[in-house]
Amino acid sequence: MIPVVTPEEMAAVDAAAPEPVEVLISRAGAAVAAAALDLLGGATGRRVVVVAGPGNNGNDGRSAASLLERRGVRVTVHDAATAPDVLEPADLVVDAAFGTGFRGTYRFPDPDGAPVLAVDIPSGLDGLTGAASGAPAVAVATVTFAAPKPGLLYGSGPARCGEVRVADIGLDVSGARAHLVEDTDVLAWVPERSPDDHKWRHAVWVVAGSPGMTGAARLCAAAALRGGAGYVRLSVPGDAGPQEPVEAVHVPLPPSDWSDALRPDAERFAVVAIGPGLGRAAGTAAAVRRAAADLDVPLVLDGDALFALGPDAPAVLAGRAAPTVLTPHDGEFERLTGAAPGPDRPGAARGLASATGAVVLLKGPTTTVAAPDGAVLVVRSGDARLATAGSGDVLTGLVAAHLAAGAEPLRAAAAAAHLHGLAARCGPPRGLVAGDLPDLVPVAWGRLLGSSSFPGGPA
Repeated sequence: MIPVVTPEEMAAVDAAAPEPVEVLISRAGAAVAAAALDLLGGATGRRVVVVAGPGNNGNDGRSAASLLERRGVRVTVHDAATAPDVLEPADLVVDAAFGTGFRGTYRFPDPDGAPVLAVDIPSGLDGLTGAASGAPAVAVATVTFAAPKPGLLYGSGPARCGEVRVADIGLDVSGARAHLVEDTDVLAWVPERSPDDHKWRHAVWVVAGSPGMTGAARLCAAAALRGGAGYVRLSVPGDAGPQEPVEAVHVPLPPSDWSDALRPDAERFAVVAIGPGLGRAAGTAAAVRRAAADLDVPLVLDGDALFALGPDAPAVLAGRAAPTVLTPHDGEFERLTGAAPGPDRPGAARGLASATGAVVLLKGPTTTVAAPDGAVLVVRSGDARLATAGSGDVLTGLVAAHLAAGAEPLRAAAAAAHLHGLAARCGPPRGLVAGDLPDLVPVAWGRLLGSSSFPGGPA
């Protein structure tokens, strides 16, 4: 895991550092200069323009400029307040105007076609949310210090920061409450099968779909199987249900009051996943609430199950002793809380997790997984291919499979989100549909076993 710290947390880390600020600036400048030389491919004959602001971010840039000059690079330094609208021709522009604590609006000068290297964060991006204020530069790379900031991972950050390079300058970020998930984490978090395993140790019951609407149920069950569940029971209330995947055991449930039918067998299952495609009939909502309140097994609640809980989710889930994972997208989050997540997505996920006592997997281009104690795991493995109908149903099945394998709930959800993103990246660049994802899960897992990083991840 890679620690992720907010600007406020970073300020406290800086203040607690045993070294003088001049030493930290020197180290930061050296890291920026090294990244600049790497991007330039050498020093001889190269021209660099540095835009430096009034604070430590600007001092980092000035320190880098001095080091680059010593290596023979021709360097021009502009003060951020007086820099021209269009910078002179250069092989590289260094954005050291403002750091993560900047408030206000800033327009970075036109680099005139030169690539931009950002110092800590592209100037004008909010360090907490990634919201752009003004016109921040679009960097090809960003050197950030000690740990990534949320603004590099959310909002406009990913589109503007380029490759993120984390430079160790001797600051202690071991107290970080948020972490970015890496490939190796997934391998460590999801337990392997033991030699004496049998199917019931990793059994998942999927309660999903509705008459005439069974696609979500099929996707969820197929993903649970491909995710490692040893046995999957698929039940569509009021319908015989799909006969696919053929490896699932299809057991019908009554059209309403089906929660009572779950109780006799539920404890045989490691996990019960409820919600994809269930529909929103009054009887369905009542059954979801009773199941959530009464079943003493781990639950994954998604889609129409979240709609059924609505703003009463904290009250309904209050008495649960077994783990619960909620997997809302923004609309479902608003249904649960009465408000959209807002730009501080880790804060929003933490708030819902604390209110419900559940692990919350808040879907988005950057997926945020929060535990009731405030721990957050951030997932950036996926891309726009996941923006297709039904992909969330696949994710629900993967979360259930990882829980059934024995993974701790926060990690089970984050590992599922990471694998889900990797599976999409294994698919075609265009035309990927949710039905492709379950079969791509084993491919992604195989790549995990042979790789320790993912394309586009932090260096």
